[in-house]
Amino acid sequence: MEALRKNPRVLIVTPEVTYLPNGMGNLANSLAAKAGGLADVSAALVRALFDEGADVHVALPDYRAIFNDNIDPVLRDEMTAIMDKMPEDRIHLAEDRAFYYKHQVYSNYSDKNIKVALAFQREVINHIIPRVRPDLIHCNDWMTGLIPAWSRKINVPCLFTIHNIHTVMCLLSYIEDRGIDAASFWTNLFFNHMPSSYEETRESVPVDFLTSGVFAAHFVNTVSNTFLLELIRGQHAFVEEPLRRELTNKWNAGCAIGILNSPDPSFNPARDEDLVRRYGPEDHAAGKRKNKRHLQERLGLIPDDRAPIFFWPSRLDALQKGCQLLADILYAVISRYWEQNLQIVFVANGGFKSYFKQIVQLHNIYDRVAICNFDESLSRLAYGASDFVLMPSLFEPCGLPQMIGPIYGSLPVAHDTGGIHDTVVHMDVDHDRGNGFLFEVYDSNGLFWAIGEAMRFYNLPRKVRERQLKRIMTESATTFNHSVTARHYIDLYEKMLERPLVNTEGPA
Repeated sequence: MEALRKNPRVLIVTPEVTYLPNGMGNLANSLAAKAGGLADVSAALVRALFDEGADVHVALPDYRAIFNDNIDPVLRDEMTAIMDKMPEDRIHLAEDRAFYYKHQVYSNYSDKNIKVALAFQREVINHIIPRVRPDLIHCNDWMTGLIPAWSRKINVPCLFTIHNIHTVMCLLSYIEDRGIDAASFWTNLFFNHMPSSYEETRESVPVDFLTSGVFAAHFVNTVSNTFLLELIRGQHAFVEEPLRRELTNKWNAGCAIGILNSPDPSFNPARDEDLVRRYGPEDHAAGKRKNKRHLQERLGLIPDDRAPIFFWPSRLDALQKGCQLLADILYAVISRYWEQNLQIVFVANGGFKSYFKQIVQLHNIYDRVAICNFDESLSRLAYGASDFVLMPSLFEPCGLPQMIGPIYGSLPVAHDTGGIHDTVVHMDVDHDRGNGFLFEVYDSNGLFWAIGEAMRFYNLPRKVRERQLKRIMTESATTFNHSVTARHYIDLYEKMLERPLVNTEGPA
């Protein structure tokens, strides 16, 4: 048996990542494949663990078409050759034609996503895990859902993180045809129906990828504690009963927890290059006025640095994000605060956008409501210019805008659910407490009330409001950061390993 390493080795398996820290390998600055928040979270965790001195490794699909855009001036083949000669490199690219020529992480077709997921997991199971020989494996979402079952077979602790409640299913026979020896660990997988025997199951009972990850992993976490409790209590109808049951089993066994994500460090108004005037807690009033006037001029809104701006930062998805609640009251909100020139800025894509455009056209309020396609630079400027961030989500596994907004002095107006509940406290000016405005009943009246609460705060005496914003910005920068998130994961890793993750004794 191999002697225990002083610094346990962690392998993070993720289908997407935004960036990797310098020092992890020659390709660290070239690899970026993002479809959503998972990429940012993976990058943040890897960097924080690396900075802490952890022996962290990353397994990632080799999305050549995506990565090649970032490789300059050294050719891809030359970089790969250099990597092969550098055994200390910590980046492990899974190789398969299935994802060489992809230009986005996920396809609109489920069968193609399954093919890519199986190719990725086959390479991780057959090649990357044997090469890295990790002490702990950390898997993320359904595209890695079979790996925890393999970790059971080889007796390596595995953490499975659920970022999004999405799964796929396919038969054992198809999994095996893609090169994964599922027959050797099929009893650790979760099937759509109770399996009787391997032979009878192989061609008839589908494997549920996400629920398999939960079922087989030694420990599970979601990206907020309240969302985990909501799943266990059955509060969300879209969650299938098998997943809820397996999460409940993990919770009852003391093997489930919620760990909040955190914004990227670049979300800092004192250093954000997309702002026309950077600012911090001490000079936020002047900074936000300057950015507000610039945003108004850029979008054709009424130029008024005293006008309250509400910013919609999330995709326009009526199933989750509560677009219809705002649509129901949008003109009523504008009308109620007409004399104050209240303005609403959307920087988001999604199918509901056309409805908001129709409302704006119907009431001719183009100078009070701006509807823009998502643009990272414009979104950052909107954080810096706005006074409030709108997040009336039906559910929210974690959410980041409600954390980013207060860092910029833009307070969330949000539905009290999931990660929002864990990060937003309703304002109590008298006791110097709170960082936003929450409504509990999910309907348009609840949102209208919360906007009214936000405006009541906005209309407080200037010195009172500015003192609260200074407090909130300072507290938010300390609370919502990668160091805090990484510390929670490190604590969990150490609990699973039953020993320290980072060697603090110095060289042997």
